[in-house]
Amino acid sequence: MRGPILKDMTLTPAATTLDCAGVAAVSAFWSAALGRPLDPGATSYFARISAEGLGAGTWMFIGVPEPKTAKNRLHIDFVSDDRIAEVERLLGLGATRVGDRDEFGHRWSTLRDVEGNEFCVADAPA
Repeated sequence: MRGPILKDMTLTPAATTLDCAGVAAVSAFWSAALGRPLDPGATSYFARISAEGLGAGTWMFIGVPEPKTAKNRLHIDFVSDDRIAEVERLLGLGATRVGDRDEFGHRWSTLRDVEGNEFCVADAPA
């Protein structure tokens, strides 16, 4: 059963949050990948990259005791004007390649960060 439809109610994303066994390694990877600095005061349990600029959102890294055990059910998609070069840059930062796809007129690469969190880099729309 659905609840009532409420007008003027929306969700606004507050942050992209990654649970991590190694907050320092994961936050350092994403800081370099996004080209944005970590906020001061990072600890082994929490780090943050604050939102700044167009399309930039806050990223938070939370230390958890359990390791990642399965494929992400939700992941982040990025676009790049030079996907191949961007993928090579990310691999140099410690990402691993899952695979490359070319389907329905779209090309993208699926990667994993340093703790195995999947994300994709696609060709920017022409």
